[in-house]
Amino acid sequence: MAFNFNNSNVAVRESRIGSITGYCGSLKDLSIQSEEGTLKGCSRCFSQSSTCLSSCALQQLSGILNSAIIHHGPAGCSAVVGASYWMSRVMSKKRGVENHAVYVGTDMNEKDTIFGSSESLRRIILEVNDRYHPEVIFVASSCATGIIGEDIDSIVDDVKQEINVPIVAVHCEGFKSRIWATGFDISDHAVLSSLVQPRTKKTNKINFKNFFESARPEIIEMFKNFDLDPVFLYCNASVDELKHLSDAAATTCICGTLGNYLGNALEEKYGVPYVRSINPLGIVGFETWLRAIGKATDRTEKIENYITEQRAIYVPQIEEMKKKLAHEDGSPLTAVLGMGPGYTFEVSRVLNELGINVVWALAWHYDKKYENGDVPPSMKYLLENNVDFNASVSDQQNYEVMNILKLYNPDLYLSRHPGSTVWAIKNGTPAVYVDDEYKIFGYKHTLEFAHNVYDSIHNRSFEQNLAHKVKLPYTDWWYKQEINSLMTQPK
Repeated sequence: MAFNFNNSNVAVRESRIGSITGYCGSLKDLSIQSEEGTLKGCSRCFSQSSTCLSSCALQQLSGILNSAIIHHGPAGCSAVVGASYWMSRVMSKKRGVENHAVYVGTDMNEKDTIFGSSESLRRIILEVNDRYHPEVIFVASSCATGIIGEDIDSIVDDVKQEINVPIVAVHCEGFKSRIWATGFDISDHAVLSSLVQPRTKKTNKINFKNFFESARPEIIEMFKNFDLDPVFLYCNASVDELKHLSDAAATTCICGTLGNYLGNALEEKYGVPYVRSINPLGIVGFETWLRAIGKATDRTEKIENYITEQRAIYVPQIEEMKKKLAHEDGSPLTAVLGMGPGYTFEVSRVLNELGINVVWALAWHYDKKYENGDVPPSMKYLLENNVDFNASVSDQQNYEVMNILKLYNPDLYLSRHPGSTVWAIKNGTPAVYVDDEYKIFGYKHTLEFAHNVYDSIHNRSFEQNLAHKVKLPYTDWWYKQEINSLMTQPK
């Protein structure tokens, strides 16, 4: 697709890459429809929960060192400051760096929504610049400003003449998309349109889009073997680093959902190769990812040497652990997953590698095609390797998760969201919270993950005690319902 950085707005995932939030069927059917371009989403008769895309967008931008976010909206919209504080303060403290990023809500009231508050926003921008001296300013919209048509672009253009740092309008109205991952694209678009400069030289940097850089020291040491220097985005990234993203040897990511927009845009606009690969989770994922990096950066020989060395250390241990991940009679364990699509169809592959049968996988949304027009690599891999299981796109609907857990009674439930994991435990199902993005990264963490799964299924006292004492709100009638009965026909 053609990227337009002269427009501060970015099209939502539903219209841009055909993303959906409602589907119920099989993995193979979902894959084939994606490949053929015939996939259409369903609507729900009832929706329990979701997440605002503003939180995803502003959390990402808050991680940029010494940035300022001005969220133009009512006080309630400032609830996203919790996620922003985590990125700007907690993560920088863990890293040992100072981040003077600030988040400012404009506290729109009834008068502002009727008569507009352009002048008030203008004064706030100038005050934030004078008081905090940020290195970049992001002026974010809200549902309220979007509804009344507040022209934040004109205000930003007007004050550009009075301040000496980059400033950009960020259109993250929560109602514009039902897919909160659109917020990742919005933050990427803001960075690309305000900070990234034209390419001046090719360096040995590799842009690494991740969430919280928790494995930063490990990743740096690994890339030293290949003479590559990773730049972690956006948590604790400096404005100067972002200005030179176009000079990198390549761009990669820990999650395709997170890094798709940035990677494709840098490749199209500046010629920076984007490593399109399954995620580096599990043995197959890690090796496929490394080899794709080697091909993109002309470092194949060094990477093959590294793979050979690391396989000798970890693969025998993983294979030995794999033998323990089964029932006493030798039958395979069963699992249900509920995660974002960038992990659901990747972790299911890892479970398959460990000999665990996935009986159902729920993706919080699903991207039919990525920016370059290809089906997501995770889905393409599963389709090519003839893997199939029940699948649905559930938009974080926990009541659907509970129905599926009751129906299949799996040995294990895995999720990347604590709320979903807690409900599974209340049901008496052993659960693994895949909180950290690097929990199954590479050989070492795949081995640790296998141990984690083993411990979870062999120590069930907590789940059993909690399930015995907790009364769930679901009746037998609900547990007998079929999930696909909740959805209308595709539109």
